[in-house]
Amino acid sequence: MAFATNALISSNFLGSKVVTSPPIPKITKSTLLPLSLRYFNVQNKINNSSQNIISKTSEAAFAALIFSSLTLTPHAFAADLIPPPVIESQQPNKLNTATSSSVLSQTAPNPQSQPDIPDGTQWRYSEFLNAVKKGKVERVRFTKDGSSLQLTAVDGRRASVTVPNDPDLIDILANNGVDISVSEGETNNGGLFNFIGNLLFPILAFAGLFLLFRRAQGGPGGPGGLGGPMDFGRSKSKFQEVPETGVTFGDVAGADQAKLELQEVVDFLKNPDKYTALGAKIPKGCLLVGPPGTGKTLLARAVAGEAGTPFFSCAASEFVELFVGVGASRVRDLFEKAKSKAPCIVFIDEIDAVGRQRGAGMGGGNDEREQTINQLLTEMDGFSGNSGVIVLAATNRPDVLDSALLRPGRFDRQVTVDRPDVAGRVKILQVHSRGKALAKDVDFEKVARRTPGFTGADLQNLMNEAAILAARRDFKEISKDEISDALERIIAGPEKKNAVVSDDKKKLVAYHEAGHALVGALMPEYDPVAKISIIPRGQAGGLTFFAPSEERLESGLYSRSYLENQMAVALGGRVAEEVIFGRENVTTGASNDFMQVSRVARQMVERFGFSKKIGQIAIGGPGGNPFLGQSMSTQKDYSMATADIVDAEVRELVEKAYSRATEIINTHIDILHKLAQLLIEKESVDGEEFMSLFIDGKAELYVA
Repeated sequence: MAFATNALISSNFLGSKVVTSPPIPKITKSTLLPLSLRYFNVQNKINNSSQNIISKTSEAAFAALIFSSLTLTPHAFAADLIPPPVIESQQPNKLNTATSSSVLSQTAPNPQSQPDIPDGTQWRYSEFLNAVKKGKVERVRFTKDGSSLQLTAVDGRRASVTVPNDPDLIDILANNGVDISVSEGETNNGGLFNFIGNLLFPILAFAGLFLLFRRAQGGPGGPGGLGGPMDFGRSKSKFQEVPETGVTFGDVAGADQAKLELQEVVDFLKNPDKYTALGAKIPKGCLLVGPPGTGKTLLARAVAGEAGTPFFSCAASEFVELFVGVGASRVRDLFEKAKSKAPCIVFIDEIDAVGRQRGAGMGGGNDEREQTINQLLTEMDGFSGNSGVIVLAATNRPDVLDSALLRPGRFDRQVTVDRPDVAGRVKILQVHSRGKALAKDVDFEKVARRTPGFTGADLQNLMNEAAILAARRDFKEISKDEISDALERIIAGPEKKNAVVSDDKKKLVAYHEAGHALVGALMPEYDPVAKISIIPRGQAGGLTFFAPSEERLESGLYSRSYLENQMAVALGGRVAEEVIFGRENVTTGASNDFMQVSRVARQMVERFGFSKKIGQIAIGGPGGNPFLGQSMSTQKDYSMATADIVDAEVRELVEKAYSRATEIINTHIDILHKLAQLLIEKESVDGEEFMSLFIDGKAELYVA
């Protein structure tokens, strides 16, 4: 910055230094460059005794004097910013020295000049409004959707502006004389993309739901329909106009009583006039009840094959779906199809999935299942009826079914399919041995007696495991050894072939199992010994197999003496360990035996009335299922004094059984040694070989 001094300056500006700027030159339309300003500095040294007061009138005179008398030299040009004028006042100090001074600076703002027409092809909305109000916009052209516009300035330049929702924009343009037009065919790309995006999302959502429903129906359209989002309410039942089950009553063995009951249902369908002439009504439903694997579903397939009528089959779990109301809708659809094909059979497998008791449970999530069972009750015996439709259902949980489902008029008959007896198991074994090469030593009578409580599915699995073992051993036929090994595999688990058993452990296990067998053989009215083995299987180091009485299994009636004998047999293994190895060397191998003994003794006292001190009363209600509206745990309805008596009675029963087992082991210790030595040598002894030891030793078979 250049400074200039003048000695003729008025004394009103004492000792002042002035920096000022010339007036801003006027810019014409042809000049597009930014404003250039010249800065000049003038410094004047005045007498120190002059005054330091500057008035507005003297400022104007002083400025005129400077511009008229000084030769001005340009100093700098500002292209972007215009610095404000600065007045710096310098005063001498009290010692009247020219070098010491205090400087006072005062800054005065000067508004910056902005161009009327912004640069670039994309203007902000505020810049656009400012240019319109200054008359710098000649015409505008809105897009078709009104989201943006194209403008033409007075100098011919063009730019685009994104237009917000401003209701006053048209009035502002009209008041400033701007030509307004709207594009006919062109739209803004951003608006077009927004429109496509807003339209594409719901289309994709509906398409996804449509594909989801079609997939839930198992293919395009689902069963029995043209396809669509509403097909989830259709029944998924399998329909056979002419049943092709390939099963007849001749293929069902071991369920003679159930076949007799179902044969009448088949006769109802084949000869309805025979019964209606006597005023009899065809039963509307037949419930097959029995343990798993007894052949309930097989019997239903046999009924369809014998009757030759249209057959609908489905699982009860198919009625319940993700969506509310689907279960009831599928039940209605199933019975509508069945009524159109009447007379026919509808088979519902595992009906307990939807037929559970209503109003039970701990939560409110049962509404969907209750709607399904309500619709099923209405279809079976409602106001409209279901003439000509017979419903077959299978369950292994009849105790959880709703009482309204079991009443006459819905399931008129309940056919119990029990576990087969010995004769039934022989027939089932013969059926499942078809197509298998059997050795001459296979005796199905003996196999049936070794498999009490086995169902048809268990026996089928037994023969299949025996065939696999024979193939693994490269045999051409299935012998009794393969069947015996398969039976042990099913009961106790696979044989541990790689297990390394020391001689001491083998000896201990042999005496333990010999103790069980010896006590069991000498107990009156107890189950005979079938086989003894010290081959480790599963979690067991050895096994002793007994053949339970068929009569006792079927009736479920057990005498007090039998239960006392059972406890003594279970304790025989621990007693043998104590007698042979000493009390200090007994093992934990009898832990499972103790659990069985404790359970039997407590049931004898609390439930069966076999205690003199407690008497003929039942203590503690059985635990129920909370989802059936029952108690979650066993009810304690007795005092602490009664609980002490129960514990004392249980302990007395166990001690008595232990004493009996000890007496038998000590009396027949020689037979115990022979049996243990035989097990160590052969690892497995059957019942006949075991009983020969008693004949040679002339032992008494029963001990009072």
